[in-house]
Amino acid sequence: MDARARTPAALGSATCWEELLGLEVSQRFYDAGGIRTRCIETGTGPCLIFLHGTGGHAEAFIKNLHTHGRRFRTIALDMIGHGFTEKPDLDYTPAVYARHLRDFMDAAGIERAHVHGESLGAWVAAWFALEYPDRVERLVLNTAGGLRSDPTVMAKVRDSTLEAVRNVTRETVRRRLEWLVFDKASMTDEMVAIRHRIYSQPGMVPAMEHVLCLQDEATRRPYLLTPDRLSKIHHRTLVLWTSHDPTAPVEIGREAARHIPDSEFVVMDECGHWPQFEKPDEFNRIHLNFLVTGSTLGA
Repeated sequence: MDARARTPAALGSATCWEELLGLEVSQRFYDAGGIRTRCIETGTGPCLIFLHGTGGHAEAFIKNLHTHGRRFRTIALDMIGHGFTEKPDLDYTPAVYARHLRDFMDAAGIERAHVHGESLGAWVAAWFALEYPDRVERLVLNTAGGLRSDPTVMAKVRDSTLEAVRNVTRETVRRRLEWLVFDKASMTDEMVAIRHRIYSQPGMVPAMEHVLCLQDEATRRPYLLTPDRLSKIHHRTLVLWTSHDPTAPVEIGREAARHIPDSEFVVMDECGHWPQFEKPDEFNRIHLNFLVTGSTLGA
């Protein structure tokens, strides 16, 4: 066992199954426009959809399902090309992800939903809100991608992700996952094992190359969330950032929120790119308060 996984923080973390104990939850597959699409689903009522980041999967939100499932039909999705969802042979741009989300909602009988995106998922969520505004209730952009092009960050995401799928070992996968968190001890062996299983699937290398097309400046540029695009988002929006996000400083998130007409900006301290995983109690409190009341005040 990696010595880092034996620290008190890791040993004190609940397993995915422990997180779901007592919860009526299902792993389901829907035909979303011909794409076999996997999700983890729980709860009833208004719908909330969680979208993960680059190379991610539904388990990124495993610590949030129990709390949100009490108030919402809560769905953590494997986006097209990711997780155990099918991986067609095409580049995955925000437009492709947004169409897939629309098709998934149609297949799942969802007319409108609160949409939460983390990193790439936030980029997709914003694009979806622009392309299909009538399908979105409230919007949450968590450490959003697509706000700028930073060659250093783009190279880090591309190189570390390709290393993890081309040379798929527990060590390469752990390095990729530990980059997402401020406290590396919070990244559990179980999450490493889940992603290792996903990255070991046949066809993952070409699929990940399609996922990483957005780390190429020429492909990325037409889809950037420019101030003009952000100004056209008219949904009540929470822009959530962290003190130690490895992809962009707090000022980038604050500036993005400034351009969204009906938005609120919140920073979570002492966590990295996965605040929903690293500090779930604080995240769940802030996030639920926003979805229920439209504001994080009092969270």
